[in-house]
Amino acid sequence: MTRSAPPRPAVSASARVLLALVVGAVAGLSLSAWDAGTATRLAEFAQPVGKLWLNALQMTVVPLVAALVIVGINAAADAAASGRNARLAMLVFGVLLAVCGTFAAIAAPALLSLVPRDEALVAAFRAAIQAPEVLPQAPSFGLWITSVIPSNAIAAAAASAMLPLVVFSMFFGFALTRLDADRRERMLDLVRTIGDAMIVVVRWVLLVAPLGVFALVFAVCAHVGLGVLSALGYYIALQCTLYVAITLLMYGVAVTLAREPLRRFARALLPVQAIAASTQSSLASLPVMVESARQRLGYPLAVTSLVLPMAVSLFRIASPTQYLSVVVFIAWMYGVDLGPAQLAIAVALSIVISMGSVGLPGQVSFMTNNLPVTQAMGLPIEPLGVLLAVDTIPDAFATAANTTGHVTATAIVARRGSAPPTDDASP
Repeated sequence: MTRSAPPRPAVSASARVLLALVVGAVAGLSLSAWDAGTATRLAEFAQPVGKLWLNALQMTVVPLVAALVIVGINAAADAAASGRNARLAMLVFGVLLAVCGTFAAIAAPALLSLVPRDEALVAAFRAAIQAPEVLPQAPSFGLWITSVIPSNAIAAAAASAMLPLVVFSMFFGFALTRLDADRRERMLDLVRTIGDAMIVVVRWVLLVAPLGVFALVFAVCAHVGLGVLSALGYYIALQCTLYVAITLLMYGVAVTLAREPLRRFARALLPVQAIAASTQSSLASLPVMVESARQRLGYPLAVTSLVLPMAVSLFRIASPTQYLSVVVFIAWMYGVDLGPAQLAIAVALSIVISMGSVGLPGQVSFMTNNLPVTQAMGLPIEPLGVLLAVDTIPDAFATAANTTGHVTATAIVARRGSAPPTDDASP
């Protein structure tokens, strides 16, 4: 009897997209160096493929974002209703998200201002991804304010006006919390079903993500050449720098608000961060987070068993940082200066969307969450397909930052909540 060959390990979706990025870049750069005319002609065939893939992703955004916001608000309300520590945890989550989002809104433009911007490279990049050459003129402040609350929610959804849509979804979500439990649950079940169906569609579209990414990257590299690699390098460096910065910021928060000794806190987090960076999954890091919080830091079981699962379900400090860095990078590419009011709206929108979308797979989360924030800022979404391809690289830093935020929030609740820390921490 012949022994069957062992099954080959499956290649992850992120690895396939990254491979498509490398193959597309090598093919585009090589063909451009060999015959620029042929490269340009082939890029014209590749561009529509990439555009179709982006359109397929974009068609799910309106119902998916509305569903995520409505479900997220009700999940947060349910969590906050479960006791004093839960309410304190929700407050801590919101404050830390706001702090990290504000930090990114300030730091990202400051860091990119240090980078020389090549107008010719940016123009070629825009042409390669078929992004509009000129952005629509921003409305006056008064007109912009009046458009935040939609006079017609259906019209806002049809126009993909993300900020008014999110505002309406927030009102709808909060209104559901005031209904009796049976009617509320029936409506939430319908909304969850819509969201789940949209996620299935997104997963189908992401099955051909390698083809879409290859087409986008090939077209960009064929048009732009090696310059595109430097632009993507700036983006990766920006994200990694911001993720490391907010991780260090969490140390300062733990020392200041939870009165944790820095050395003990950092040492307890090392195994958590190692697992997070290697698995790129906060959920996979949960057991070691619980072990570190209980055994190394001595937090009470009543706090760790409540706050850490809540944090994994509702709280990612790296999310606002990612959304802000993406919109600031795209704005930098277009030479657009985002004002303080726009950045403040981006921070608020990032917080709402991030709390509703925790638990989505990385690629689904990247497109679903960045599309509405980018659109709300009046920026083109075409660069997102290329940025998705390189998101795997900074994602390890993002997951380490998220788990650091989870333990930091637990430290604050343990110190200031209804159950004081125990003394059984290991030295």
